Amino acid sequence: MDRYDRQLRLKGFGAEKQALLRKSSVLVVGAGGLGVPVLQYLTAMGVGKIGIVEPDKVSITNLQRQVLYRTSDEGKLKLDMAIERLQELNPDVVLVPHNVWLANTNALEIFMPYDLVIDCSDNFGTRYLINDACVILNKPFVSGAIYEYEGQVSVFNYKGSATYRCLFPEPGDVPDCNSIGVLGVLPGLIGCYQVNEAVKVLCDIGEPLINQLMTINILDNTQQVFTFQNNPDNHLITALGDNYGDDVCSQQPLQHLTVKELQTWLEEGYDFQLIDVREKEEWDICHIEGSQHIPMRRVQAAIPGLTKQRPVAVICHHGLRSKAVAQHLLQSGFNEVFNVTGGIHAWALEVDKRMDVY
Repeated sequence: MDRYDRQLRLKGFGAEKQALLRKSSVLVVGAGGLGVPVLQYLTAMGVGKIGIVEPDKVSITNLQRQVLYRTSDEGKLKLDMAIERLQELNPDVVLVPHNVWLANTNALEIFMPYDLVIDCSDNFGTRYLINDACVILNKPFVSGAIYEYEGQVSVFNYKGSATYRCLFPEPGDVPDCNSIGVLGVLPGLIGCYQVNEAVKVLCDIGEPLINQLMTINILDNTQQVFTFQNNPDNHLITALGDNYGDDVCSQQPLQHLTVKELQTWLEEGYDFQLIDVREKEEWDICHIEGSQHIPMRRVQAAIPGLTKQRPVAVICHHGLRSKAVAQHLLQSGFNEVFNVTGGIHAWALEVDKRMDVY
């Protein structure tokens, strides 16, 4: 047990919690930007069995953030390279490879043997598939997502808590395949937070992020936790859907709007809908005159009151929540959808410097 000496010394953790980790099994979906730090720390901390779902190969563009891989690994299976190095890190951990794309035909079978699932995927379709499989099997899962300089973490379906569908009710038919870049350190930070939540769940310590969404912005070091409602109807799923997303991007991709461009639209009277998806307490601090306040969790219910033929611009604090909502609106049939990059924070810094910031 010398390997875990520093954990064993922790008050409130010790040998009892370490034993729980040793008996635990965790499935990690994805061995990319989020999956790499998740796998490294789960392995180092002594989780007994770790399954890895990852059919992709190492690309040179991965190495800026996926620090488990090396330049010489280019073109090799991530799964093979990850298991080789994780086994060197801790040979006591059982590593189970799943060299397949996760689908509605295999998800339930893959998930069944594990106590907890950690979602390190990069598209909405997979996230909904993970959610539905975990609800059917009554398994908790930890979700993480990243966008530019902001990340988010939450724990779903834990002891009856809210599910991913409580936050975003409908997936639509197209995954989010619009990538505009990410700072290399961000997935490392968010992945570590995912592991932290996983350990709290597995060891029954602390307060997991249930019914809560934590967002972190690494440019201004802001961190916030938002609550959302648990909808009991979302726990009634009994079968996986037929389609969780295609392999190609939408013919109408998500577009991006800077705050300067948004200012021009407003000043010139451009005919569009500006939707602010922040929570009420954020809206009360500051908002743009003329914007419509629809908190993220209420967007689905508000869709009938919006016009699908008019352009829509979506704004939040920094741009991550609004990106998710904007993608959802595209999937729901809206013709033109724009995500306001940098959010209300960028507006306050670049357009209206008298605006309160938080």
